[in-house]
Amino acid sequence: MVQQMKPKISLVTLGVANVERAKHFYGAGLGFQSHNYSAGDDCVFFKLEGSWLSIYPRDKLATDAGVDATGSGFSGIALTHNVASKAEVDGVLQHAAAAGARIVKSGQDAAWGGYSGYFADPDGHLWEVAWNPFTDLT
Repeated sequence: MVQQMKPKISLVTLGVANVERAKHFYGAGLGFQSHNYSAGDDCVFFKLEGSWLSIYPRDKLATDAGVDATGSGFSGIALTHNVASKAEVDGVLQHAAAAGARIVKSGQDAAWGGYSGYFADPDGHLWEVAWNPFTDLT
């Protein structure tokens, strides 16, 4: 019998240049709570609603996957955080900027009918903050 994947993402791991900087951004900056972290650990887990986020040194993550750690430009992926209103999109973007994120695209009406903007974390990972009037993804 062929084992099929469940349509679920349980963990997203971001390869980062500096674990302490990323831990501070996601923890103190965005308010994510770390789980079982001890000073000096090179992997940090943050419990989210329904899944987990981890940060790990980019070079070690590439080695683990058996791929080259170099790369530049758009990685082909963005993580999305959905909120309940346009005002919340702008508020989350402001919060992220205050935490050290770079605003890539300010909140604006989207071609698909919603409202969204993007920020990049200190390692350049893209996060979309979106309000979707058609489906409650909050």
